[in-house]
Amino acid sequence: MEKRIIGIILTFLGIAGLILGALNFMNSTGATRSVKQILIYSILGAIFFFAGIGLIRSTKDRPS
Repeated sequence: MEKRIIGIILTFLGIAGLILGALNFMNSTGATRSVKQILIYSILGAIFFFAGIGLIRSTKDRPS
């Protein structure tokens, strides 16, 4: 059960990172666009999201 909770937390952190990357992309203009910040949020968000989803899918429920 602990792995599933950690997977859920990682998934939510990934969603938050992807949203932050999208917000930074949408709120910046052409000359002042911070590409490094957008890439960092997006890549870390994707890593956390897919790691969390993978952890949730690979964890088997055992009846107690």
